[in-house]
Amino acid sequence: MPTNVTAEYLAAEEEYRNAKTIPEKIRALEKMYATVPKHKGTEKLRLQIKRKLAELRKELEKQRQMKKGGGGPSMAVRKEGAAQIVLAGLPNVGKSSLMKALTNVDIDVADYAFTTVEPIPGMMHHRDVQIQLVEVPGLVEGAALGKGMGPQLLSVIRNADAIAIVVDLSQDPVKQMETLLKEFERAGIKLNKRRPRVEIKRTAMGGIVINGQENIKGDISEVMKMLREERIHSAEITVKEPVTLEEFADALDESLVWRRAIIIANKGDAPGSKENYKKLVEAYGDRFKIIPVSAKRKIQLDKLKDELYELAGIIRVFTKSPGEEPAYPPVPLKKGSTVMDLAERIHKDFAKNFRYARVWGKSVKFPGQRVGADHVLEDGDIVEIHAR
Repeated sequence: MPTNVTAEYLAAEEEYRNAKTIPEKIRALEKMYATVPKHKGTEKLRLQIKRKLAELRKELEKQRQMKKGGGGPSMAVRKEGAAQIVLAGLPNVGKSSLMKALTNVDIDVADYAFTTVEPIPGMMHHRDVQIQLVEVPGLVEGAALGKGMGPQLLSVIRNADAIAIVVDLSQDPVKQMETLLKEFERAGIKLNKRRPRVEIKRTAMGGIVINGQENIKGDISEVMKMLREERIHSAEITVKEPVTLEEFADALDESLVWRRAIIIANKGDAPGSKENYKKLVEAYGDRFKIIPVSAKRKIQLDKLKDELYELAGIIRVFTKSPGEEPAYPPVPLKKGSTVMDLAERIHKDFAKNFRYARVWGKSVKFPGQRVGADHVLEDGDIVEIHAR
């Protein structure tokens, strides 16, 4: 153990040794990870704590599944529309008011906590497409460790395409964010980050082959140890960008999900909201886009709809037949989609018999440009597919 750890770290380590339950061990390890000095000499220690945390979270989920015969009643919400975005936050921050204002869904709105007791979906129509919003009941501290219906609610959040975090500007928004981010981290939800570009292809034999090994910033023996712990004994691994040992561990952890997120700062008309908004921007403005609104007075809701549309990560593509006007409504696709993705969405025969396409819009140099199946489309493009 490094000799320069803090007193706080040693206290957390003692707490871990005395912990009896998995949640107690997780809380102690989180304190250890937060208080261990961050420098090259503690790199292995930080990695060990992180790996142990991942192991305990998986064990806790396994226990929950066995104890409740599948983790309790399912709260899964079937995805509809172009994308699914959850509204998540602490109790009584105004999520129901926002849902009602954005989707017109019939929902109880009251000025007390836990008005919503199960996820409520609604459709937001914006820019010619339908985006599904899902209000998740208020999360509380300890949700990811089993408190209340926390695990089921976090499962709904994990399954969504993106997350809109709702905070209340009449209260301390930084403290709210600290609570929420801790629960997201415990649930294996990584916000506004992307999975490290490490490709792992298991093989029947041949042992471990690492391409791009020079991109691993750390002791390669630790990498081999991680692979053994994950029972990966034969695989071709390609490291496509510089990664730390902790980032390599994240790439290995299949329980993690990576989601885009914004912050909706609600109750922007409340006393003290301007000061609280400034604190929020200072603390999280570099990591999240923050949209101040008032659901009650319907302030900034059009701006919020634009931001939710961007958060959904979709584009609208119009199709047309030769000699005809573009069809309506447009086809929603994920950003980065190609002409072949569009063809497959329309009909399998278009994809099977594809010859070429003509495109009008931002993605081409001139109107009606002839393109191939791998041409990447942009928002508002008009596409005419020619098949055999």
